[in-house]
Amino acid sequence: MNRYAIIDIGGKQLQVEPGRFHDTHNFGLIENMSKSDTKISINRVLLIRREDNIIIGHPWLKKATVRGRILHSCLSDKLVIRKIHSKKKTRRTNGYRNNLIRFVVDSIDFKSTSLNGSLL
Repeated sequence: MNRYAIIDIGGKQLQVEPGRFHDTHNFGLIENMSKSDTKISINRVLLIRREDNIIIGHPWLKKATVRGRILHSCLSDKLVIRKIHSKKKTRRTNGYRNNLIRFVVDSIDFKSTSLNGSLL
C-alpha cells in the first residue's frame, strides 16, 4: 500500500488504489453510467499518499484526478428486515438489495504527473 488516494464519491469517502476495483452506490447525476468500459474521472480528491509523501486538500486537492473505468453493475448483499409482533402471531419479512457500480482505478494524477511511476 505505497500509494493511494481518498476520494469523495456519492457522499462517502473511499480509499482507492491503482489496479483495484471498488463498489459504490452512485456517481452523481450522470446517466448511462452502468455501461461497462465507460471512462470516469473523479476530481473530488481529498488526500493523496505516495510512500512517505502525503498531500492533503482543503477540502479537495486542485489539479488532482483519479481516472478509471466502470467494470459492471452489481447488487449488494441482501438486507433482510423481519418484524414480529408478539401476542398477535403475525410475522413479516421484507428484504432488498442495493444497486452498486463496480469500477477499477487506472491511475492517480496530480499536477499532470502520474503517481504510478514518477515523483511528485
